[in-house]
Amino acid sequence: MKSGKNVTIFSWSLYDFANTTFSMNITTLYFPLWVKETKGGGLIYILPFFISMLLVSVTLPVMGVISDRYRRRIPFLVLFTLLCILFTGLMGTVDSLVLGLLFYAIANFCYQSGMVFYNALLPEISAKGEIGRVSGYGVSLGYVGTVVGLLMVWPFVNGLNIKVGLIHLQMEGGGCEAAFIPTAILFFIFSLPCFFLVRDKMPLPIKKFELGINEAFRKLKNTLTNTKRYPGLLPFLIAIFISLNAINTIIISMAIYSKEIIHFSNADLTRFFIISTVFAIFGSFVVGFVTDRIGPKRTLSFVLLGWVGTISLAALSVTRSTFWIVGPLAGWCLGGTWVAARALIVELAPAEKMGEFFGLAGLVGKSSAIFGPPIWGLIIWALGFSELGYRRATLFLAVLIILGLVILQKVPEPRKRGQATF
Repeated sequence: MKSGKNVTIFSWSLYDFANTTFSMNITTLYFPLWVKETKGGGLIYILPFFISMLLVSVTLPVMGVISDRYRRRIPFLVLFTLLCILFTGLMGTVDSLVLGLLFYAIANFCYQSGMVFYNALLPEISAKGEIGRVSGYGVSLGYVGTVVGLLMVWPFVNGLNIKVGLIHLQMEGGGCEAAFIPTAILFFIFSLPCFFLVRDKMPLPIKKFELGINEAFRKLKNTLTNTKRYPGLLPFLIAIFISLNAINTIIISMAIYSKEIIHFSNADLTRFFIISTVFAIFGSFVVGFVTDRIGPKRTLSFVLLGWVGTISLAALSVTRSTFWIVGPLAGWCLGGTWVAARALIVELAPAEKMGEFFGLAGLVGKSSAIFGPPIWGLIIWALGFSELGYRRATLFLAVLIILGLVILQKVPEPRKRGQATF
């Protein structure tokens, strides 16, 4: 029985391994560089991200309610993942900037949609006392996937020339667009264990599938208008909305900032993200245990405080050596954010509303991506795309994190289970 449970947890965690190849190789690194440098599109790469997140923010809460209604997460996860993989692969077959932007918007919409159903599986595969730990396993393994994805895609983008004895392996680099199809393949392969080895608990039979959109919106309205029934829900949603405005912006802008302000080469960027990810692996693993020890609210507070210092350092760094410190710090904080936030949602949500609460959290998180990157871009534009503009726009993100941290303190300490406190 325990062996079967471990297989389930590992298979679930392996999906984190799979999907981070998309978030790093496509959203963070090669898609923005392809748009800005290869196609000369400037900061227009923010547009499809903005549109896809807007659509996700509208549909995710409804999807969460529907998944609760039928107690089914896996079918939705499979559907959205396969669509994301398809359009990621299609990005690598076109030379048109417009089609590339369109295909990315669809792929990112499907990627973000699938994450709600993936996260809602967490309480089904883990006991209450180990939710933080299991969440940490997933995030940790996810960042291992980031490193593996970067290393496996690197030869396609930049070329490879290795000679060991009589063996000579050579591959010409194909540019940023060469990352798209290999990333889609990696995403597909490492998603398969979750598709086949993780099962929904007690799914309801569907004799006649009805989406029940009106019912879904009615339930969401009742939840939002009766937040007093769910202590901590409203301040959590507001705090995470404000904080993720900054974090989502960092995810999508870090590659461009590193090249424009710190003057990193593509090789520097790959090393920078690999080092950052290694720290994210250990950070998420450690934060998982800390979450179970002191609770997700306190853990998330410490993580947000770490973000303030990290973003401030990035905005004020004037030397390459100083900026290399930013990567490990950002990796640690990023891994810790997802672990603690995911565990806090589980603490706040009644069991029968798990999908709905993850849908609401998804709505808030994706909505933050609608505002954060455009505001960051507008500040840079207003200051003439200057170095000062980039730095001030980044420092503004630290202010957002501070505001989110203050509001998070209004979330009451969880009472669902006894926790050791310091």
